[in-house]
Amino acid sequence: MAHALIVGAGVVGLAIARALALKGHEVIVAEAANVIGGGVSSRNSGVIHAGLYYPTGSLRHRLCVAGRRALYAFAESHGVAHRRLGKLIVATEAGEEAKLASLLANGIANGVEGLVALDGAEARRLEPALSCAAAVLSAETGVIDAHGLMLALRGEVEDHGGAVALATPVLGAARTGDRWRVRFGGVEPGAVDVDFLVVAAGLRAQAVAATVEGLEPGSIPPLILAKGSYFAFSGRAPFGRLIYPAPVDGGLGVHVTLDLAGRMRFGPDVEWIDEENYQVAEERRAAFEERIRRYWPELPAERLSPDYAGIRPKLTGPGAPAADFHVSGPADHGSPGLVCLFGIESPGLTSSLSLGDLVASVLE
Repeated sequence: MAHALIVGAGVVGLAIARALALKGHEVIVAEAANVIGGGVSSRNSGVIHAGLYYPTGSLRHRLCVAGRRALYAFAESHGVAHRRLGKLIVATEAGEEAKLASLLANGIANGVEGLVALDGAEARRLEPALSCAAAVLSAETGVIDAHGLMLALRGEVEDHGGAVALATPVLGAARTGDRWRVRFGGVEPGAVDVDFLVVAAGLRAQAVAATVEGLEPGSIPPLILAKGSYFAFSGRAPFGRLIYPAPVDGGLGVHVTLDLAGRMRFGPDVEWIDEENYQVAEERRAAFEERIRRYWPELPAERLSPDYAGIRPKLTGPGAPAADFHVSGPADHGSPGLVCLFGIESPGLTSSLSLGDLVASVLE
């Protein structure tokens, strides 16, 4: 049995803690904020992705597909609210049908179940309010209560003897013999010696990793911030499924997201920024309306209002291909018992359980 400290109580950090706790290890999760999942984990669409967007063989592909299957099973067994709604990815402009064909082929290569190519008439039979020339139906896509998921993960950690320490920022770590001495702040600052140290701190991962003695700066990738804003729709949702446009640079396009109560919002867009900022600018509404009307021409005027924003912890910038998840273990950086996770953006929520299993296997 080993002692493990996980930095970050978002969905990925809690999933890693659960995986280690289930294997009999003693686990502490240190979270700088005074709540769990207050960062990236609570500022996304809450979508369970099927796995068709990611390069075949990449971590994002493999962990998304395995994680999605595990996540539905976990949600069922633990009473976490979720719905397998399905989604339509639509082509509305010349050239986008080729994008859909490529996406469908990639999804099939990735082993994604429930993918069907539709023409415009077939798509409109499913969603009469929709306007498109063609679509791909992804039956396995769904939505989940992200906070409920994190509560369930935390509950399992604690049921297996682990603990979550809130308002406990990690200040640094260094090797002492064959263990890690981790310094932490908070109301009662101190230090703890552990066998395993995992940095799963989302937007703070690079900053925390930089305080780990012996970790070469060259092994820490740069952090690039991509903000995504959401606008809420006032009124009854005309769609029963999620609606996604063809993907765009940096994201999946301004899409229709439905929550578990059926309320509809649109987003996220992509705004490359230099520092954290969660304000949703009212002036972005016109661009949202223009994009939405490509697949929903009947969008009523003045029905969108600023809702919330999230920030993707990216490793590549504008115009560059999206980077794979960066899971850096001892074989990569040479420090035993240390795993750092960088660039865990979408589909991080969907992949959380499989990321937990991967990190546990790397450490063991």
